[in-house]
Amino acid sequence: MFIPKEIHYQIKLLSSLDKVFLDEEPVSSSENLKLTALYGETVSFQVAYSANGFMRQELTVSVQSDLEHAIRIRQVLPVPVIRATNGIIDDNYLKTTSGLYPDLLRDIPDNKVMTQPDKWKSLWVDIEVDERIPAGTHEIHIVLIDQEGKEVGAVTETLTVYAAALAPQTIMHTEWLHADCLADYYHVEVFSEEHWKLLENYFHEYVARGCNMMLTPIFTLPLDTAIGLERTTTQLVDVTVKNGEYQFGFDNLKRWVDLCKACGITHFEISHLFSQWGAKYAPKVVATVDGKEEKIFGWHTPAVGEYTNFLHALIPKLIGKLREWGIADNTYFHISDEPREAHLETYRAAKESLGDLLKGFHTFDALSSFEFYKHGLVDKPIPGNNEIEEFLANGLTDMWTYYCTGQFYEVSNRFMSMPSARNRIYGVQLYKYKIIGILHWGYNFYNSQYSTRHINPYEVTDADGAFPSGDAFLVYPGADGHPEESLRMMVHYEALTDLRALNMLESLTSREHVMELIEGGLGEPLTFKRYPKSDAYLINLRNQVNREIGELTAKK
Repeated sequence: MFIPKEIHYQIKLLSSLDKVFLDEEPVSSSENLKLTALYGETVSFQVAYSANGFMRQELTVSVQSDLEHAIRIRQVLPVPVIRATNGIIDDNYLKTTSGLYPDLLRDIPDNKVMTQPDKWKSLWVDIEVDERIPAGTHEIHIVLIDQEGKEVGAVTETLTVYAAALAPQTIMHTEWLHADCLADYYHVEVFSEEHWKLLENYFHEYVARGCNMMLTPIFTLPLDTAIGLERTTTQLVDVTVKNGEYQFGFDNLKRWVDLCKACGITHFEISHLFSQWGAKYAPKVVATVDGKEEKIFGWHTPAVGEYTNFLHALIPKLIGKLREWGIADNTYFHISDEPREAHLETYRAAKESLGDLLKGFHTFDALSSFEFYKHGLVDKPIPGNNEIEEFLANGLTDMWTYYCTGQFYEVSNRFMSMPSARNRIYGVQLYKYKIIGILHWGYNFYNSQYSTRHINPYEVTDADGAFPSGDAFLVYPGADGHPEESLRMMVHYEALTDLRALNMLESLTSREHVMELIEGGLGEPLTFKRYPKSDAYLINLRNQVNREIGELTAKK
């Protein structure tokens, strides 16, 4: 007869920068656990727990704090990772093997969680800090209670709140939201009322985590699509062809813009006017021709030709609407995504076919060849953070940058296989180099590479083995139509609040003072490729910045 042994529970307090794997006991470091905050931000920590025994155990999570009204607790759930890296790695990865990695954050029903025998799990604790919370030190007790009402574990986190409001975000930040992926995953008609409600849900979360620019699909996004194939049509501009002339309707585009503005979006980027990787073709455009819907442009039509006439008819009317809606000054245009030097001539031809249509507007694209800027083909290049040095060395200021699957060696990124500090250090780097905008292609890309099929992101996290897990999306499609956030999303948000705090301290002191805080204790200057890799550096830096802001604002 089997006799269960006595159950022993373990509970540990961790920072937001830890990642808790099922089969590894996490190491709690006291120097990483001091938590401070300014008004207007969400700060986070984790609670790891484990139990032995033959059976899983149900536990109730209890919060005991004067801040209970401001606290949200979620489980950190593991997700499957097949492709963890790109094969070539540096010394700043947590793991390189396939397995289950902590990433998904899910609300806890009825404050109940389950243990798994001899496995480690963690809780993600957010405190939304606003001016209803008194300045000073607050204790947060997280208690685990078994089914008999017995306390089996508890930890205490201390939060110091300073009576100063975090400065507003000034950096432009776009994560490409794919409207077609929402329609495909939730099985709703594009731009139906159900689709608009999904978009609203996702826009709200998008803004809450520091995104303020929205990729706007006037045509179906000509991104990540195999030549000859196409993605689900999500075209905000209605097109009608009558007697060889183009007519346009902007009702859906107006609704999109209004919804973005209502949710807090301040900047817009018009989707790419030409195909990806070289600008050789037109994007997919559907139109009503003699009362029947047809695909009038796409892979079958070159970038320069009749499509040129189409753009010359559309863009002046589009710009007129942007001005009418009061967003022209905050709107950027894309030409083609990720061109390489081999595409210089086709990109040039596409850009020159526009003539002066975009005069007065910024054009910007993710690209890593300085030649495009040198030839005057793009006024706001967006190089990868691994290739930005040439642009900086040539004296460019007011720079943008991006990373994706190609930025995997030495530089910041947010793959699931990377430590969270490699994600969060981005904010400090952005501050040093005075970056004005950041871009990432995958807020919610729920397709395989080249969009050959739709995927379930809860089951496939690497775009069907194409990219390291964590590259293609930041949020998961929740069953209730709201996005479920990832651990990576929250840490990236922390990077942006670090940036805001550094800018705020500069406004109260000087740039020289802030840079001394950042680099004073380092053996070499911080760059996009050389930076401290410890959690303690980031946590201590932010706590020092917060403390100085608190002291300086108190004097005023």
